[in-house]
Amino acid sequence: MAQNEDVFKKIVSHCKEYGFIYPSSEIYDGLSAVYDYGPYGSELKNNIKTYWWKSMVQLNDNIVGIDAAIFMHPKTWKASGHVDAFNDPLVDNKDSKKRYRADQLIEDAIAKIENKAEKEIEKARARFGENFDEKLYRETNPRVSEYLMKSKTIQDKLNVAMTQNNMEMLGEILQELEIADPDTGSRNWTEVRQFNLMFNTQLGNIAGEEGKLYLRPETAQGIFVNFLNVQKTTRQKIPFGIAQIGKAFRNEIVARQFIFRMREFEQMEMQFFVKPGDEMKYYESWKSQRMKWHLALGTGANKLRFHDHENLAHYANAAVDIQFAFPFGFKELEGIHSRTDFDLKNHQSLSGKKLQFFDPETNESYIPYVVETSIGCDRMFLAILSEAYTEEMVPDAEGAEAQRVLLKLHPALAPIKCAVLPLLKNKPELVEKAKKIMDELKISFLCAYDDKDAIGRRYRRQDALGTPYCITIDFDTLENNTVTMRERDSMTQTRIPIDELTKTIEDKISWRNLFK
Repeated sequence: MAQNEDVFKKIVSHCKEYGFIYPSSEIYDGLSAVYDYGPYGSELKNNIKTYWWKSMVQLNDNIVGIDAAIFMHPKTWKASGHVDAFNDPLVDNKDSKKRYRADQLIEDAIAKIENKAEKEIEKARARFGENFDEKLYRETNPRVSEYLMKSKTIQDKLNVAMTQNNMEMLGEILQELEIADPDTGSRNWTEVRQFNLMFNTQLGNIAGEEGKLYLRPETAQGIFVNFLNVQKTTRQKIPFGIAQIGKAFRNEIVARQFIFRMREFEQMEMQFFVKPGDEMKYYESWKSQRMKWHLALGTGANKLRFHDHENLAHYANAAVDIQFAFPFGFKELEGIHSRTDFDLKNHQSLSGKKLQFFDPETNESYIPYVVETSIGCDRMFLAILSEAYTEEMVPDAEGAEAQRVLLKLHPALAPIKCAVLPLLKNKPELVEKAKKIMDELKISFLCAYDDKDAIGRRYRRQDALGTPYCITIDFDTLENNTVTMRERDSMTQTRIPIDELTKTIEDKISWRNLFK
């Protein structure tokens, strides 16, 4: 675990050093859980969004996109349940004056108990070798069985408390497990209470409840209130989907783990409208499609898993997370939810406007059911970086050149597609040729020009940025109009005619390679 924490710290440091992510307002000591994307981070993030949009909208005839406003009529959030039910259980430590989410403190305690069981299992695996039967050991070893039973009992109690919004029961679990403040060890807690996560502001100069506006806590409601507008203008028939990428805001009690949980973040959501009764068929279909989307990037299958919700949201009749193995453990990356007709039905009721689909084939009107896919763009960014970050020894290299840090990003996602490097900066003929090649290539994709430091150091710098290809202009270039193209991961170098460069690189970075 300590090793993974060390890797995570290195990733956070790498993000700032190489211009991917900066703390927001850093000159004023920053703002908690708010971050700015730097030159290379904004490019990578835009490429992630492009990958999602192309696969969701461009490749599906029955999915269209919108861009709804962040501000919405306040009644929107009453209908969606956010005004009354969008709460987290908050608890303060009286001694440290620190604030925590009670459910997360309990989940961390459960994880510690489960880790004890896993350690016992790993010891037994080392002792028995190939003859080890893990399933039998889990069922028959008294200590492991006790740990697993205890964790399940606590998890079941937590699920009941969260489902019933029972703050008193959560407080009892904190006391029962003798959970302490992670920083100070104090067990002097306040009562657990509900905390609404929505930010609010005022509309113009109107004060009070009448002028209250909310910063949207999710992008989905912009899709639901536009359901009929989109259906009529695009002439879509059920089943069809509406996709959106946009900012959302949540006043998190405890925002932690870098960009994993922020107060201002970006969502990529698609709501798929289906006939009532068909929702589970499409729910299973979208589970499969979304997992394939992640695996297409080259992410190891062992790094992704489905995790069914034991505690369903108020609007859902089925829900599953796609979890990714972040350096700090398996955590939610994307959610697939069967939202029933909860949202459209409530908006129809509160607005007085019909939000139904008329099916000319059956001559009936109905409120569609919805299957949702929702992924945090920032979490996807962190997952991609976590998977890509690599430290390795370079064969036949010495000194500072013997080790390199690289980002093994898929070429289609890489911020810079190729770097143009004249072998020597003090040779005008090489520089002139390099800049001419740069001017030609940058018409087709984002390139970088670098003539500072030795060529080896420049390679290392581009490796750290995830640049898949480096083009070196040397004295042979002046003779035969060929350049050296170096591939990031393998470090292999090949000579290529200049007039073939654009086509060669375009083929290698094409989105087609992800969508085949």
